[in-house]
Amino acid sequence: MTVRRSFNNFWLLLALAPMLSMLGAMPATAANLQISPVTINMRAEQNSAGITLQNLGDKPLYGQVRVFSWDQASGEEVLSVTQELIASPPIVEVAPNGRQIIRLVRQASGPLALERTFRVLIDEVAREVDPERSGVDIRLRYSVPVFLLPATGAGKEVLDWQVFRKDGEWMLRIKNSGNFHAQIGAMTFKNAAGTDYLISKGLFGYVLAGRMREWRLPVANDAALDGVLAISVNVNAKAIIAKNSTP
Repeated sequence: MTVRRSFNNFWLLLALAPMLSMLGAMPATAANLQISPVTINMRAEQNSAGITLQNLGDKPLYGQVRVFSWDQASGEEVLSVTQELIASPPIVEVAPNGRQIIRLVRQASGPLALERTFRVLIDEVAREVDPERSGVDIRLRYSVPVFLLPATGAGKEVLDWQVFRKDGEWMLRIKNSGNFHAQIGAMTFKNAAGTDYLISKGLFGYVLAGRMREWRLPVANDAALDGVLAISVNVNAKAIIAKNSTP
């Protein structure tokens, strides 16, 4: 089953969680629940990994854990129910001032030619069920990206940048022809006249291996972004200078 626009009841909430949080922008700590790590990289020979939930409060916390295959198609995020990576246990109770480890286990071992990507959704839920409400009472929602690295080692992103207009608005399209994801961070554009446009101060989004993503840019419609731009950007936590390709 594939998630694009809609789902029913509990699955809708689960499916939309990472999209609403820019697929990675959710904080690692909120209220009394702390999650570590916030990103997981699994090597080709690695069959399992762990996520630690820590309850900093004086009352027990209850949660549900689901794993989705994470892909990108037509410039948008796509989540699909998967059995390729299993979370255990799927239902958790974290004691006051206690910890709970969630194990993520691959169901098929072996090397990968292209990086595989997943989203682990962890929802803090109410223990009591309110008969007046439908669905699940989700109090807090976390989204943890999981990357299964290709057999060739760390892998490499290969990016092509395009800035263009669509319906009168400025858009950014990034194509990744590499075998490794690209995490796009703080970003500034500089045009030929030397004018700077701040696009992002922190995490902007991800472009998965062999995929393409599009975003509306947070600039005015009359911004001077025609022609070649100097793009100062953090890609996978490394500062680089890129240039956009022009039609």
